[in-house]
Amino acid sequence: MFQSFLGIFSNDLAIDLGTANTLVYIKRRGIVLNEASVVALRTDMNNGQSVLAVGAEAKQMMGKTPANVSAVRPMRKGVIADFEVAGAMLKQFIQKVRKPVSFIKPRMIIAIPSEITPVERRAVKDSAEQAGARDVYLIDEPMAAAIGASLPVTEATCNMIVDIGGGTTEVAVISLSGIVAGKSIRIAGDEMDTAIIKYIKKEYNFIIGESTAEEIKKTIGNACPDPENIETIEVKGWEIITGKPRIFSISSKEVKEAISDQLHAIVEAIKIVLDNTPQELAASAVETGLVLAGGVALLKNLDKFIIQETGLPVIVADDPLTTIVNGCGKTMDDKRLFNKIINKML
Repeated sequence: MFQSFLGIFSNDLAIDLGTANTLVYIKRRGIVLNEASVVALRTDMNNGQSVLAVGAEAKQMMGKTPANVSAVRPMRKGVIADFEVAGAMLKQFIQKVRKPVSFIKPRMIIAIPSEITPVERRAVKDSAEQAGARDVYLIDEPMAAAIGASLPVTEATCNMIVDIGGGTTEVAVISLSGIVAGKSIRIAGDEMDTAIIKYIKKEYNFIIGESTAEEIKKTIGNACPDPENIETIEVKGWEIITGKPRIFSISSKEVKEAISDQLHAIVEAIKIVLDNTPQELAASAVETGLVLAGGVALLKNLDKFIIQETGLPVIVADDPLTTIVNGCGKTMDDKRLFNKIINKML
């Protein structure tokens, strides 16, 4: 009864603690925060560190900081790379969205990659507790994404989800409230950005930063560029040979070439999951297809590329960037769904 009383007066949170962005959903209020998973740290004369900024403000500082300030991403490839910084970031995000009158610690549901280690799971829980959680529940990202995409995960049907975020790609077939077959690979948006940086360095002897690579991917990135309508973008950076700044153009065809390995790795993960799916469900996948979620689902013609490579129907989720956090929120708001999904994971 006391726990029920606490639930009435606390603002329970659902969190997508992503490599690129962190999203927070509050019970009965919906999504209240969507910020970059970046922290700017200031180092003092005694080598002590303090948080200077978090989120969008910190992201703007990346690559532009003086020697005593560093903008870092505490999440790498879907997991916590720096426990203390991740905890500080989460704490500041929670302080931003909680009402000043909230005096009871919230419960939290946090989405995690499906194949992380027990140590990595513990790090997520510890970070949430450090940030002020009363109770912490973990849900697999593909399950959260499927729920957020309104797939009937509790029914005996083939629900195939492909969530491509910043650090990981999660592929899963879900039926009867559980993951029947799944694959998590640490190849996603960040790896594509790195591939673009390497391509430009190799082909043009030119150095660009992560932010520029991400902008190139978002602006002209295309999994199936039209040969008759090639897009280009001007890039500013540093030429290695002359040691001088320069501006040049890169095309959507070149970006496709740069990220080709990552695209094929994602397709290979889909095929592996289908191979490991029971025949009855795999057969129905030909009709039901798969749903694309995550930030990279917005890459132009990614659905077309996957259709060509797998032969499966592909649907892009209505709002790929918020699918996971909405799924966490729906699970938190629906007691029956919570008991079916979360209890299976405890």
